[in-house]
Amino acid sequence: MSGAHRGPGFAALSRLLQEIEAAAAGKGRLKPGYVLAGDELFLLDRCRAAILKAFVPPDLKEFCLSDLDLAETSIFEVLDRAQTPSLMAPFQVIFVRNVRQLYTRGAKKDEFAALDRYFRSPNPQALVVFIADFLRIPADARRMEMDDRNRFERIGETLGERCGIVELARVSEEDAMRWAATTAQEAGARMDPDAARELVDALGADMMLISSELEKLLLYTQGRGRITLGDVETMVLAARQRSLYELTDAISARDRVRALALLHGLLNSSDAGEDAAIGHLYMLARTFRQMLVIVEKNVRDSRAIWQALWQGFRMPPFAADDLIRQARRYKSRRELARALRLVARADRELRSSPPDKRLVLERLVYELASEPKPTAPLLGPAQLSFEA
Repeated sequence: MSGAHRGPGFAALSRLLQEIEAAAAGKGRLKPGYVLAGDELFLLDRCRAAILKAFVPPDLKEFCLSDLDLAETSIFEVLDRAQTPSLMAPFQVIFVRNVRQLYTRGAKKDEFAALDRYFRSPNPQALVVFIADFLRIPADARRMEMDDRNRFERIGETLGERCGIVELARVSEEDAMRWAATTAQEAGARMDPDAARELVDALGADMMLISSELEKLLLYTQGRGRITLGDVETMVLAARQRSLYELTDAISARDRVRALALLHGLLNSSDAGEDAAIGHLYMLARTFRQMLVIVEKNVRDSRAIWQALWQGFRMPPFAADDLIRQARRYKSRRELARALRLVARADRELRSSPPDKRLVLERLVYELASEPKPTAPLLGPAQLSFEA
């Protein structure tokens, strides 16, 4: 992780990385399970990357890594896999998504009893990582909403009894600026304070976008050793033109031809090509969730949008009016719920390593830009959050 940061999310990530490094070096022991709590995708990705680097050799990935979803796999099957030693690898890592399934519809006494039995006598050659990204933990924990606080406490009373809880709180604007400046410095470039401020402000304190755009800025200013406000304005403007807002505009207008053309443009202009698919999908999910809030709270102008959307979940200021206009094209919350369901399905497909990621995205965009079928199944309230 770059530099020292004061934010609680960075601090939790740092503690986990220290435990991983100590265990990988034989100087410490990991807990048999961890709960990555919070929806800050930037930090979630870094947790996952550190675990994979330490315990999942690339040539054994097929045998020692499992990505399971509790919407499709029972916790009993998850624990059975954790308990069963791999014949092909000395250690196995199991990521468990959709953890909210354990905390909805009933007491789940049998499930929690099975979890308690396993963690009383865990397999020392397995690490189980629960991803609780249905929680939103703000940078200031005192501002956590009551529902999220209750869910977090419930996780602490259950999984927290045996697992390590990693609180991945949202990154504040100040920490985002500090991270950008420190990361630039480590790459051999000085980032002017007003440049860091403009980068964070323009991208709505979205750490995934900030990280991506900072990489481009470092390449753009290579050899100069300095990132100025003018550099940020030039590159962020280009990023805006390449952003997904044009794509969601075509989708909300039901213009399938333009939507597919814009998707192809995004994929062709991306340095990572098809490998950027997860990032594009994340931004689509985020944008549709923003539109859902706009519709639910009946936001009609950009002045009201900053009260409806919380810090860390806001769009760049230039996109506010466009997004309100796009959201108003949807007749009801049900249509936006359908869009989130389609994005979640595509997310599962992409993470299962399909032969053609482009085809998955093309089908998604085609369906999003099509009129919904009257009989299409809809998301329930408990399924609306997008998983990282």
